[in-house]
Amino acid sequence: MNQQQKQILLDLAKNSILHGLQSGKPLTVDPSALPSELLEPRATFVTLHKDHELRGCIGTLKAVRPLAEDIAENAFAAAFRDYRFPPLTADEFEQLEIHLSILTPPAPIAFSSEEDLLRQLRPGVDGLIIEEGPRRGTFLPSVWELLPDARQFLRHLKQKAGLPADYWSDTVRVYRYQAEGIG
Repeated sequence: MNQQQKQILLDLAKNSILHGLQSGKPLTVDPSALPSELLEPRATFVTLHKDHELRGCIGTLKAVRPLAEDIAENAFAAAFRDYRFPPLTADEFEQLEIHLSILTPPAPIAFSSEEDLLRQLRPGVDGLIIEEGPRRGTFLPSVWELLPDARQFLRHLKQKAGLPADYWSDTVRVYRYQAEGIG
């Protein structure tokens, strides 16, 4: 993706949050005004920081809508629908740092044990999805900056999915993906 396309996506995210502050709805994307590359279905996450602290993060793991639309919807959701935070206020807007992650399709990881899985992880490269029954959690590749140890990363991911940190079973499924970061 070139710089111009990246800037278009950052502007869409910012404008969708602004539109949300004014109307309570995400920005409607006009596909005729966008390059075709931004209309291909892609999975994305939008992460918001304020004063270097997480302020919201919402995304999709499967490509279900055009890239530009996914960014606009997820930016709005990160600002106003992340259950961990109150809805964004107009006073906070100028302090926001917006980071976009464009994901590759998730690929299953074959492993024989938790130790085997840990050996296969690529810190700083892989985002992970863990699934056990109805429980599921994901960490973007950028989370490695906060949790650089593979064992610690996996323990926290299990907790995010609602599992005990030391949980393990033969039915756990893990997928990896990569993300192109913008912003």
